[in-house]
Amino acid sequence: MPSNTTTLPPSEDPTTHMSEDRAVHVGPEEGSLASPPALCRVDRPNRQHNHTLSDSCEMAPPTPPEEVDPSPRRKRGRRKMEPLEPKDPNMEGEGSRLRRRPVPRETFQAGDPFYISRRQRDKWINCWSREAEMRAHQEDVMSVMENLSEPEFQKEEEPAASLATPTPQQHTDPASPTIAMTPEPVARGHRATPRDSEYKDGRGFGLGCLVFGKLRGFSWWPGRIVSWVMSGRSRAAEGTRWVMWFGDGKFSVVCVEKLMPLSSFSSAFHQPTYNKQPMYRRAIYEALQVASKRAGKPLPSCDGGDDAEGGGAELQKQNRKLIEWAMTGFLPSGPQSLDPPDEERHPYKDVYPEMWVEPEEAYTPPPPTKRPRKNVAEKPKIREVIDEGTRERLIQEIRQKTRNMEDICISCGSLNVSLEHPLFIGAMCQSCKNCFLECAYQYDDDGYQSYCTICCGGREVLMCGNNNCCRCFCVECVDLLVGLGSASAAIREDPWNCYMCETHNTHGLLRRRDDWPSRLQVFFANNHEQEFEAARLYPPVAAERRQPIRVLSLFDGIATGLLVLRDLGIQVDRYVASEVCEDSITVGIVRHHGSIMYVGDVRNVTRKHIQDWGPFDLVIGGSPCNDLSIVNPARKGLFEGTGRLFFEFYRLLHEARPKPDDHRPFFWLFENVVAMGISDKRDISRFLECNPVMIDAKEVSAAHRARYFWGNLPGMGRPLTAMVNDRLELQDCLEHGRTAKFGKVRTITTRSNSVKQGKDQHFPVYMDNKEDILWCTEMERVFGFPVHYTDVSNMSRLSRQRLLGRSWSVPVIRHLFAPLKEYFACN
Repeated sequence: MPSNTTTLPPSEDPTTHMSEDRAVHVGPEEGSLASPPALCRVDRPNRQHNHTLSDSCEMAPPTPPEEVDPSPRRKRGRRKMEPLEPKDPNMEGEGSRLRRRPVPRETFQAGDPFYISRRQRDKWINCWSREAEMRAHQEDVMSVMENLSEPEFQKEEEPAASLATPTPQQHTDPASPTIAMTPEPVARGHRATPRDSEYKDGRGFGLGCLVFGKLRGFSWWPGRIVSWVMSGRSRAAEGTRWVMWFGDGKFSVVCVEKLMPLSSFSSAFHQPTYNKQPMYRRAIYEALQVASKRAGKPLPSCDGGDDAEGGGAELQKQNRKLIEWAMTGFLPSGPQSLDPPDEERHPYKDVYPEMWVEPEEAYTPPPPTKRPRKNVAEKPKIREVIDEGTRERLIQEIRQKTRNMEDICISCGSLNVSLEHPLFIGAMCQSCKNCFLECAYQYDDDGYQSYCTICCGGREVLMCGNNNCCRCFCVECVDLLVGLGSASAAIREDPWNCYMCETHNTHGLLRRRDDWPSRLQVFFANNHEQEFEAARLYPPVAAERRQPIRVLSLFDGIATGLLVLRDLGIQVDRYVASEVCEDSITVGIVRHHGSIMYVGDVRNVTRKHIQDWGPFDLVIGGSPCNDLSIVNPARKGLFEGTGRLFFEFYRLLHEARPKPDDHRPFFWLFENVVAMGISDKRDISRFLECNPVMIDAKEVSAAHRARYFWGNLPGMGRPLTAMVNDRLELQDCLEHGRTAKFGKVRTITTRSNSVKQGKDQHFPVYMDNKEDILWCTEMERVFGFPVHYTDVSNMSRLSRQRLLGRSWSVPVIRHLFAPLKEYFACN
């Protein structure tokens, strides 16, 4: 469940306990079935665990800690417990004073009783039992006196015994610790305990059952049915269950229709998610560990932590054994061996029932304090909690003509929409927008999108049969928006053309926008959450004053920048390149006849070097994307691994900038992948103080290659237009006697199988009635390089593909560099 949960340390100041947030969001998700990293695009309920207990058991609170049950849109704080004032024989005269001496306050950090040690729990139970018996005796005496004096008062107290009416509270000052801190105990016979009435609706899935649960946007995720007590919220409604998810320990209320027993492992387990998401691997491991213990099939335990999430060798080996055991039906004991033991069916049977007063009945919050009125234009950011059936219910209202399609997010069902969906008629919320930005250009090994085109999620997807299309649609979205049974009909249809390839644009409630290509371009161009000052504009330089350009190229690769500058006819005075790959340096030296000055590792370049080699007119670079791309499940992000090399570009960019009094034109360009986390993109933009433009090479070449470009080059956002000599079809890039099976190929990377196309992994070329891969010379044409550009030093085909997979698309860089002809000398 992708989302990082941070454990808050206990504060030494008692007042901090009043302000700490402890929010449990019910329903599907940013959450988190994290960033993920990983599949999860809408967060699942967050819950912060903190098990700090009081240091002294003797000062245990007189009643169990309870939390306020706020509305789903508001966070709630922990309430401090205040012990009763001790009876001191030396303080007999204190009662007559107008103001008592304040009692020292002992703070208590509320925690989950499930995790309290037995010894500590027994001490607390004894203390609470004695306190409850004393209060019960006092209430009996008071009730007898009230019956004699005020018979009508009894009528007001009778409804308190029913479950439907909250327990009446004595009206006192809101600051009174008796009401605000200590809920009144409820008699044993008047309260249903968790073991008496929870999950008794006859629909299965009782306490302790191991299940797979389904939330929108996630694969079936393993979890365990738990009591409402553990969640810290109110009881689940009939037909729903509280589920604690393995992997991150978060909680959700899930309909029983969205639950499957763990014994259905073979049908619920999703191998692609297991391969890509460390949190999913951890969840599967934890669930099968519990299952193996119940079945009497213990396995050596592995240490958790980073190895458990990252997939260490020992954990992978053990996971494979557990998965094989689960796939074969949990033999030899079978599914019945997974039934929860008695102690898990009744986890609280030894706990005094008065400690489990429902949160909504335990405390009546005081009226809110007055605050200055805010401007109506300031809309607070409220995280919307959407239950599992929200989208289905809203779509039904649209079918009944009681709601408009443009009013809801067609991806998740949220009513808190912020923009229009770029591909289909309908709206989109901010959370789904972020998911779309991350996943729209993320592709699996089969060449298709990793997630559904509509919702950026889905466990079972339908892949388009059009060889030139790489989109897929999840079964849930198809059945919901197109019509029930549409997914089954699409599966039977072979080949099946998706809703982006069909000639007619209306399919049930799913209507394709006529201008979706331009809308998609605008969507990525205007996806900026941050506003920056406009880049400085330099007026064109007069022809007689133009000078040759000086270039600093960081992470240079195979010198694509120098190749494009020369193709444009721009004179290059000096080209200083930082590169560490031996093969890339060899290509640059051979193809450019030693005109490149290689300076080694970018981390070794200092300010003095920049002053000696400069001044520079253009700084370009694209740091490695391995730890930034969300395709990599083991990515480390912007601040670890190779992601940190971005800051080397940022450092040297500032060293190369002209002085404030120097008004000469100065340009720069930074490139990286589109499929990066939204937070990493936001951080890069904040450092570079500008927003990126997204350019896909498919418009000017025979391959898909979407990239983000940051910079101050003139006209970066202008439309991308193909030139006469650009090879837009794969057939134009092939040698004589070879036939292309596809119009365009998917993104060519450093991996050897990236040249295979389609869901069946077809080779892209026919030759002599046989399928064949792309030759190296053909891949060079696809990228726009001259033929045999990388054919140096007897490099193998795979080595040459790796060089091309890390390079830039020549037509795209030519598009970006073309305005520089107005500033520098040309041939």
